[in-house]
Amino acid sequence: MADPSFDIVSKVDTQEIDNAVNQTAKEIKTRFDFRDTGASAELSGEAIQLQANSEERVKAVLDVLQEKCVKRGISLKSLEYGEPRQSGKEFRLTVTVQQGIADDKAKAIAKKIRADGPKGVQAQIQGDQLRVTGKKRDDLQRVIQLLKEEDFEVPLQFVNYR
Repeated sequence: MADPSFDIVSKVDTQEIDNAVNQTAKEIKTRFDFRDTGASAELSGEAIQLQANSEERVKAVLDVLQEKCVKRGISLKSLEYGEPRQSGKEFRLTVTVQQGIADDKAKAIAKKIRADGPKGVQAQIQGDQLRVTGKKRDDLQRVIQLLKEEDFEVPLQFVNYR
């Protein structure tokens, strides 16, 4: 029998992102404070385009989007954005949705497991995820607890526990 293992991934349900953007767009159309501001939110590929006629209104649209994401169970750590930029008479903000664990974050997670995890537990980087194996299931549970206590600036999910 193979050793017990689990995978560490950072995935966002694209359907939930789509729903959050649609709810944001619907709320923008009905709220009085967004009337005549040209505010909009739309999903294009892996990015969400927000726009309005002032920097404050774009930030307000971002707040509405973040509120909708939280209600739908999407971690705000998976949304990445900068400052609004002016494009003609409009201000635009591009919000990208992070999928997968970046190499530097994966190395930091593996290093944390090696340093503070139980003996006999190994972490292997496999593309944009990590596979953690060990001799005992209890050790794997301790690793999960250890990683939940640490903040790696990416949302982590633990899947394929066997």
